Amino acid sequence: MRRSRLVVASIAGVVASGLAVCTAVPADAASAPHAASTAQSASSHPAAHPAAHPSSNTAKGQTLTLPAPTGRFATGESDFRLVDNTRPDPWTPNQPYRELMISVFYPATHTAGQPFTNQFPAGAAAALGPQLEQNFSLPAGLVDWAATKTHSVQDAAMAPGRFPVVLYSPGAGDSRNWNVSQAENLASHGYVVVTIDHTGEAPVQFPDGHVVGNDAVLAAFAQAYQDGTTAAFFTKLMGARVADTELVLNRLSSLPHRLTGGMNLDDIGMFGHSAGGFTAASAMYADPRIKAGVNLDGTLEYTVEPDGTNLSPVAQHGLKQPFLLMGSSGKYASDIHIEPSWASFWQHQSGWKADVTLNDSQHQSFTDAESLLPQLAGEVPDATLSDNIGSVTDAKRAVAGDRALVDSFFDKFLKGCDDHLLEGRGASQYPITFVK
Repeated sequence: MRRSRLVVASIAGVVASGLAVCTAVPADAASAPHAASTAQSASSHPAAHPAAHPSSNTAKGQTLTLPAPTGRFATGESDFRLVDNTRPDPWTPNQPYRELMISVFYPATHTAGQPFTNQFPAGAAAALGPQLEQNFSLPAGLVDWAATKTHSVQDAAMAPGRFPVVLYSPGAGDSRNWNVSQAENLASHGYVVVTIDHTGEAPVQFPDGHVVGNDAVLAAFAQAYQDGTTAAFFTKLMGARVADTELVLNRLSSLPHRLTGGMNLDDIGMFGHSAGGFTAASAMYADPRIKAGVNLDGTLEYTVEPDGTNLSPVAQHGLKQPFLLMGSSGKYASDIHIEPSWASFWQHQSGWKADVTLNDSQHQSFTDAESLLPQLAGEVPDATLSDNIGSVTDAKRAVAGDRALVDSFFDKFLKGCDDHLLEGRGASQYPITFVK
């Protein structure tokens, strides 16, 4: 049986560990004071990036490096808190509002000599680090998760022009900051990329410095698994994610003019990894404002084991908008011949479609794990790396292939520029296979 690609290791691990729930942030950390502002800039708050208080082991950990973007633009980053006063939080009892954090990566100018942002704020890194170490079987303290830098400058001036907007949804249990490489790369090629944290699924730090953990979601999944109600749990999870996406779409025009002035809100796309890919497809099914989407190795059904028994509406009916399926080839391989929900989606998809496999890959190969974990070669067993990301020797080509396909897809359908990579031209330089 294959584990569902709806959930990543931090949630699926609850099953593997016999319903034991292990998290780094207390559940009561989620009880944050309600702020009146519905779009609060994280960078404008003095506690947005508080000083780190890592353990002595973490302080000595290795600093990992994200790959540089390949486009012609420098990149900027701005972070915001969004609040929906009309929707109670689905995971926190008695919280009458839903709050999210988003990051906006965008083409920037006048960045020379300016410091780059951190991949994770210090508070989030302290909470996420132990979970990443557990998920990837890494020694505690081997990595200083608070030290990795992006290639973006905080609140830099946006480059002149109007750029398409692309949303990103992470896998269940993953942070919005766990695919910075892909987000920055798209931004460097002339896109405004908005990454979304689905609060409660992974530790997330808010502008006042408080961190909301994921105890409640992990406990809910453990209970659902024990009760045999995982389909209902996944339905609730995806419903919350689609509602989060709707909130972001509705608030894009309310962001500061220094950003909205450069956003082309008539051309919006979305991509996501694992449950994020499912979210992209489901959001597109519900909202025609999203004109093109990419699913990075995510099932499209509400089940622990993808067997076609709990297909989502988008899997049953497909989309009118163009949609790219990108699957892994490893332990939980996915393509339209293996994954029942993908086969159903493919059969009913009326819009443009393609299915591409990233060769010698694992589920986390579509995240920053693909570029960061190989830097630990010699520090951890080779099997640990290959179990998590597949071929380590081909990691740079894998990152390049993943980036090139996503760039090519959105260029084709949001900009009208076609390099024909999706038709196979130049594909031999990347470790990819066109399934159909």
